[in-house]
Amino acid sequence: MERSFFCSSPTTTSAYRSNFFTKGWRIEVVASEEYLRRTAITRLSVTPSQKDRIEETLDEWRQGANIATEIGWRHTETRKRKLQSLAYDSIRENTALGSQHSILACFQAAQALSGTLDQNERMATRSKPTFTAPTIPYDKNSMTVFDDGTVSLSTTDGRIRPELVLPESTDGYQYAYLDNDEWSLTESRLTARDDGYFLHLGFRKRKPKLADQSAECRTVLGVDLGIENLAVTSTATFESGRKLSHERRQFERVRRELQRAGTESAHRTLCERNRREERYTRAYLHQVSNAVVEDAIATSCTHIAFENLTHIRDSMPGGRTFHQWAHRRLVDYVRYKATEHGIDVVFVDPEYTSRKCHECGHTSERNRPERDHFSCEECGTTAHADYNAAKNIGWRHVRHGLQNSGRTGDGQLALKSGTVKPNDGFVPYSAQESEVESTDKPHSSTESVS
Repeated sequence: MERSFFCSSPTTTSAYRSNFFTKGWRIEVVASEEYLRRTAITRLSVTPSQKDRIEETLDEWRQGANIATEIGWRHTETRKRKLQSLAYDSIRENTALGSQHSILACFQAAQALSGTLDQNERMATRSKPTFTAPTIPYDKNSMTVFDDGTVSLSTTDGRIRPELVLPESTDGYQYAYLDNDEWSLTESRLTARDDGYFLHLGFRKRKPKLADQSAECRTVLGVDLGIENLAVTSTATFESGRKLSHERRQFERVRRELQRAGTESAHRTLCERNRREERYTRAYLHQVSNAVVEDAIATSCTHIAFENLTHIRDSMPGGRTFHQWAHRRLVDYVRYKATEHGIDVVFVDPEYTSRKCHECGHTSERNRPERDHFSCEECGTTAHADYNAAKNIGWRHVRHGLQNSGRTGDGQLALKSGTVKPNDGFVPYSAQESEVESTDKPHSSTESVS
């Protein structure tokens, strides 16, 4: 049985993109206004004959895309259908590409030209795009995925049907999309890398409706971002940043040594180390983002609140640029994962979140005598400083809009063992629960990252 493909509308272009690495394969994630998008990347098992036909198709594809780019550049044409009418015949005459791949070459060229010409409106420099990457797109007319784990791909010499290298266990992420009717197959891409071929299988489904935005219906998870603790939630989840910082320092040390060597071999090793660092960091950030979203789901949260990210940049000048990038990437990961569950990600004013007591509201620099320790000089409340800040961040969104509207509302902040409301105070998750809030044994999901 085959899975049908369809092309997405231009209105569903991506808003942001990120990658997920795990167990030897990768998930690439794209979020758009209408749809959630995922791309499960799987290796292809190809024969020598299939490899030759793929390589020829890749070469012809690059040539066809560059022909379309040259024609579009001369005519200053970025409209897909218009460029197709200008370049299609030339591509068919000068390459071995079939009809559908000739059309796709025109579309890809138009997209590349559009980005370049838009940039030229703001900059004086002009640079014509050139297609050099070993990659080729596929759509419903040029590709079919079958339930037996094979895929039919159009090439310059007929079709081939290689096998998808899928995990033996059905717990593999590919099956979560291939075997789930909620996800529909869409545009895909074949890429050659690491002496192999990888198929980027595209999937999409409509976004679920976000939770009720009214103040009365909010259940908010507050999240504080930092360096020693990469993320701390109001439910007392502590995600350490020490291991990430340690690995970062190790990568930097090796990078400096390779740069000093200056040899061609050192350069190749440096490139591989950079790719390894990127994979490690992304995997680590995905584990942290998973923990945050899981906390929000477990406590039935409708919102996840962070400090405004401008504050992150202002509070980490100079050498902490890496952490600025890590925090922004982490928030992106949380955003698209939360959206799939109908949870909204929001941002609040960061002013005084680290100095304000979450219990009595007293604000003072003396409330934080040490980096990790918070002790209110007014009411005596003590807590881990990052945990106190996470509560303040979540609490700020709980109360947002209530004072101006004159309503008391039923919004609530998610804590470890219950919730707290503006008027009702602490309410345990279970009527029989008598546990008192504690951060003596915070839990973390990143201890296993290596």
